[in-house]
Amino acid sequence: MKKRFSIALAGMMMAVLAGCSSAAEETLPAAEETKMEAGTQTAAEEMVPETVIIRSYNGEKEQIELEVPYDPQRIAILDMASLDIIDALGLGDRVVGSAPTTIDYLSDYVPDASNGIANLGTIKNADLVEVAACEPDVIFIGGRLSAVYEDLSAIAPVVYLSVEPEKGVVKSTAENARTIASIFGEEEKADALMKEFDSRIQAIREQYEGKNAIVGMYSGSNYNVLGNDGRCSLIGNELGFHNLGADAGEITSTHGNEASWETIVNLNPEYMFVLDRNSAISSTEGNPAVQEAIENELIKELDVYKNGNIIYLAHPNVWYTAEGGIQALDVMLQDIEERLF
Repeated sequence: MKKRFSIALAGMMMAVLAGCSSAAEETLPAAEETKMEAGTQTAAEEMVPETVIIRSYNGEKEQIELEVPYDPQRIAILDMASLDIIDALGLGDRVVGSAPTTIDYLSDYVPDASNGIANLGTIKNADLVEVAACEPDVIFIGGRLSAVYEDLSAIAPVVYLSVEPEKGVVKSTAENARTIASIFGEEEKADALMKEFDSRIQAIREQYEGKNAIVGMYSGSNYNVLGNDGRCSLIGNELGFHNLGADAGEITSTHGNEASWETIVNLNPEYMFVLDRNSAISSTEGNPAVQEAIENELIKELDVYKNGNIIYLAHPNVWYTAEGGIQALDVMLQDIEERLF
């Protein structure tokens, strides 16, 4: 009897041990899986940098290496080209402060109480108190604010980018877009957004390369001739027009050099491009006075007028304030394409 009890007891103990072993086998993989997931998550977190180093300019427009926060959540922008790129990358919800603009596709960022975007002044005059108050992680500016670079840098890292005519508008835009995108880990998206432009530019060059043109800006009551060293340089440098204004070899990058109508007549261009600065810096769309001034009795005697080759750039505010933006480049090319094709 005692022997039978011992055998039964041994059998029960073996069954219990087997059950425990089975339970351990079921729970162990789950525990190991949780541990592995935690390890993977920790490794992923360790791979995300706190900061990144980019190439930017300082207040003297010297190239520097700048450390900025990676994937910043609060962005202050006082440069329309940078805002254009931020918007194109789908990061507009990070903008906490900006400057007023008349550019349609950037209207969501016009400072207003309803959108919570602070008014930081203008692209020429920053309100330093408001910039500091919006507590940005990073600040974007253009050349118009280089004089207050150090003041802004005391608030947050300042990204100052620019279009370099010697590189060309397209290459500068691509590089600047990639620089901005690298701050957020969006380089591939920036590259994809730039892909379409080469073929469009090539299509224009194939038909118009070498055509004599004058590129000018109507400012105040004057028509100022531009070279290939500043605004609208896309037309001469990349689209292939022979810019007669660049032949003089003078520096024209800011607002160009005033030219008499007699000078225009003597140059006798096949094409004239007109950037209306008056409209670009105001809220008005289109300025009939510009066309009246340009198409005067002297100009009407030229083939450029008779052939309908005076091209008024339809979005002067984009050309004047947002050159260097991805969407700006699209608009600028459209202004040309719609008149040439």
